[in-house]
Amino acid sequence: MSGRAIYSPTAMRDLDRLWAEVFEVSQSYEIAEKYVFGLMDRVEAKAEFPRSGSPLYYENGFTGYYFVVYKSYLAFYRVEDHGILIDRVLMAKSDDLRKLHLGPSETQSE
Repeated sequence: MSGRAIYSPTAMRDLDRLWAEVFEVSQSYEIAEKYVFGLMDRVEAKAEFPRSGSPLYYENGFTGYYFVVYKSYLAFYRVEDHGILIDRVLMAKSDDLRKLHLGPSETQSE
């Protein structure tokens, strides 16, 4: 495993939204940047040992996703040949988690 972390375009938009939310509350570019980079560091640390993240189960089946918790956010990723692909970065306490689309037809077995 090469240990690379790649962000999907959707995950990049999620990070932009996260930055804006933190900036709105803090009114500080430095704090917003530190928050986003802290989350990215936590996620990218999983690239060397991708299955060390928390596996995500839905209706008793592994979804193919792992997640990393950073403060109020969850980063969801899949293990790929090249490393990890980060699909989404979502606020843990919101209805955003429905955006993962974990319906029965999309659930995979490990």
